[in-house]
This record gives sequence, structure tokens and C-alpha cells, in this order.
Amino acid sequence: MPASTQLRQFRAVAVQPKWSAGDFVSADAFRAWMRGQLEMARPHLAPDRPNLVVLTELNGLPLVLRGAAWTLRLKTFERVALALFLTRLPYALPLMLREGVSPIRALQLAGSEANVRLYLHTCRDLAREYGVYLCCGSVPMPRYSMVNGQPRREAGTLTNQTVLLAPDGTLIGTTDKIHLTPAEEAGGVDLTPGKLNELRVFPTPVGDLGVAISLDAFRADVIGRLEAQGCTVLLQPDANGAAWTSLEGLPPDPAQLRDQPVAWLESSWTVTTAGNSIRYAVNPMVVGNLLDLSFDGQSAITGRTVDAPEKRSYVMTEPRPGFLALAPWVADGPDDLLRTIGRQLAAHSGHVRENAYRTDVLHADLTLPPSTVSPSPRLPHENALETILNEPGRPHRPFSAGVWLVAALGLGLMATALRRRR
Repeated sequence: MPASTQLRQFRAVAVQPKWSAGDFVSADAFRAWMRGQLEMARPHLAPDRPNLVVLTELNGLPLVLRGAAWTLRLKTFERVALALFLTRLPYALPLMLREGVSPIRALQLAGSEANVRLYLHTCRDLAREYGVYLCCGSVPMPRYSMVNGQPRREAGTLTNQTVLLAPDGTLIGTTDKIHLTPAEEAGGVDLTPGKLNELRVFPTPVGDLGVAISLDAFRADVIGRLEAQGCTVLLQPDANGAAWTSLEGLPPDPAQLRDQPVAWLESSWTVTTAGNSIRYAVNPMVVGNLLDLSFDGQSAITGRTVDAPEKRSYVMTEPRPGFLALAPWVADGPDDLLRTIGRQLAAHSGHVRENAYRTDVLHADLTLPPSTVSPSPRLPHENALETILNEPGRPHRPFSAGVWLVAALGLGLMATALRRRR
């Protein structure tokens, strides 16, 4: 049968890992954590068809902790960020002055050269080793362009960005998150919103892939643009920074707050059961307590009701068709009990259930007709990332001794500030 008429048969795999701050304090720790997720996926990979493995949102954000394991004793992200900024002031302050960015964005940009390469090279090596199409999750990443044959960072820009890789480690494409949550905006980790007109669909043997990172999967402008370009498989990497059984944080109607699982039905499940071109969606969710922040959810692979007639759904919602695969939550029962358990799981709860989230791996065998989507031209940023991906691995260059000369002063100032807060 000619290749142009062959059905695309492939397996989608969603990994629901549990992270901790210690996974990011060194390059080796980060590589081990990422490899652990591919090892979780390994028993679910199909030997007779291509595999698409989808990882979770912001799985590179805590790389700002690299080289600073000592800060974990400070217990909260606010305190850790202050300590990091003060000890890395010689790198962050010039960025603030030269590029007009906030302290938290400057802190992230100061370590971006090494952290971007660690992230990309780790994902590249895993895609090659496991032979999978890999949605790497997402990471705060600068935008790049090629200048005099070398990748150069665009001043001041830091997006929540997904990278898609082929089984040989080559770049398929990138997508920036467009709709940021308050925690990602100024006052939080201070990221740059992506541009809707750059949102593209990538035709591959594992679907015509469109990425809607977390909140983007709830937004009609994002889904509409992907559908208009012929997206057949939606990827929704997610990091929900709240108890899964709490109330939604960004309600369309503030007077009608809903439980988070109810609100989540408006993302991947609605896209595949009530949409147009998008046949399947893969929504992995990270869980675990990261310092004082809690992440929870139920990963899912969704499809048309005819493809998934069995009735099931998130906790605190009525069973329904449309879920091809769904990770159970840590418990089941009356809503009030589940809300209580959600609070017990949270960071610093002191309860025996604290951080006892469930990890999981989901898979589903999917079939699509041949693609009718034409590849889009690469962005200058993607050409630059391809250059970085083709680089050999570099040894990590630690922050120089000059940083540590200000560390004592920085910690003294931090201690004074914390005493004044009490």
C-alpha cells in the first residue's frame, strides 16, 4: 500500500510523575528524574508501531535550583528565590539593568544558557535512547535567533515553552503558552506570553500535533486556531498548582465556583468530544509537593465518545464516555471526604497523607487517516534550537567564585528581611 494512503497507527503514552525539589539541584539529579519518567513509560511502549510520549508542564522550571541544594532548607519558594537572587546578584543585576526585567525573570535568565542546554540535551538523548516521539513537557525558555552562525538569546524574553522531538532527537517544533495564569505573570515567575499567530500544527506519524499548554486547552482562540490548521492530536502538558479537589482558581463566572475536576472537563475532554478536527488529546499532569507548592490532578487520554464508550470520569464528576485512559485519584468517596484528603496531601499539612500522591502511566492505541497537513516553515527560534540540539554535551560551568563572595552578605540581608516579616 502506498505510504500516502496508509492509516497512521500509533500509541500515545502520558506519564504522571511525582516531583520534588531535590530532583533539580544538580544536572545528574535532573537527568535521573527525567530518565525515570521514560523508564515508567517503557513497559507501555508498543514494539510494533510508533510511540508518542507526553511529559508534564514546567518540568524544567525548578532548574533554577541547580547548584543550590542548600536553599531547600528554607522551605518556601519565596525564601528560596530571595536567597538565590542575592547569591547570584552579580549575574542577575546586570540583566535587570540592561534588559529591564524583574528580579525573578533575571534570576531565571542568568542560568538559562546552561539550563536550556541541559534540558534540551537530556530530552534529545532520551528520545533517541527510547526511540519515541517526545513531547518534552514545558520549560521557561528564552527565544533565540542565529547571529553570526551562533544561537543568541532574545533580550528579556522568557516563555513557557514546549519542545517536540522525533525519535532520532531532531526538532519537530516548539510552542509557547499563550494564556498565562497569575502565578506565571508578573508577581509570580514572570513569564512572557506566547503569540497566537505563531501557534502551529506539526504533521507526524503520531498525529497532526498541536500543543495547548495547560490553560491554553481551555481557551477557544487557541483550540480554534489549532483546529483551523487540521490538528488531530492535542497535547496538553499540565502542572496544576492546587489541590485537585479544591475549587477552580480561574472561574469564568466568579459567582459560580466549581470543583476543579468539573472545570477540567472543559479542556481536553470537551475538545475531543465536542470539537471538530481534534480526534484525540493527551493530558499528563505532574503531582507532588515542591517546597511549599502542591501539584495534583488526574492524567487522561481522551477521544470521541464512539472511540471511548465506557463511562468514567474525574473524581467529583458524573461518569461519561470520552475517556480512553484515565489515572485514578488517590481515593474515591463523598466530595467532602475528597476535599479533606486533598488538604491532607498538600505541602506542610503535617498529616500522614502529606505528599502521598499517586504516580501513573497511561497509554492508548490510536488510529488516524493519512495527514493532509503541510509542514509549516520553521521559526528563527527553532533553527537556533536545532543548533543547540546538535551541540555535543557541555560540562556545567558553575557560578564563579565571585558569586560566593556576596553570599554571606546576601544571606544576612535575607535573614534580616525574614525577621521583619514575623
